[in-house]
Amino acid sequence: MRVLNSLSTRRGGAPSSSPDDPGECRACGTCTGRREFLRTSLGLAALSTLAALLPGEAAAGTVRLVRSLGRLGQEVRYPVPASTGVEVDRDNEVILVRDGTVVTAFALSCPHQRSMLRWRDNKNIFQCTKHHSEYSLDGVYQKGRATRNMDRLGIRLEGDEVVVDPSVAYHSDEDPAGWDGAVVQVG
Repeated sequence: MRVLNSLSTRRGGAPSSSPDDPGECRACGTCTGRREFLRTSLGLAALSTLAALLPGEAAAGTVRLVRSLGRLGQEVRYPVPASTGVEVDRDNEVILVRDGTVVTAFALSCPHQRSMLRWRDNKNIFQCTKHHSEYSLDGVYQKGRATRNMDRLGIRLEGDEVVVDPSVAYHSDEDPAGWDGAVVQVG
């Protein structure tokens, strides 16, 4: 059995051969074999499924997955983000956010039950993958089961690098001044 391209025509505009005429069907080059059709269809379905399983932000293109420049003890170094946006380092469980001239580092997990957070570009929010708590770009709690803002990590600027200490987390409900101060200004 062959799958025919319904738009293909022979020279002169006459419709292409039927599946009962395999010799002419192979000659036109527009027919796709059943196996090739199924392989292509399954491949596209697999890619669609993979895209659906990936964080929404990755598909949106505004989140950049980054790797650190290296570790020194607990600290992790990153180049200063070039522009406003969200960068995620899954290996070190760090979210870097640049909003204008302010850079903030957050824990990758929701403060409610430590589920992964994802950036939802279409809503401009971070969202918990488990209970769907929502947070603004600056980590402020908006709605859901969580009871506080996202955890900010220790951060400082050294030249053209942002240094983050994932072992130092500021909780907005326990240390509001520390949480407010866990940002760096960049040029």
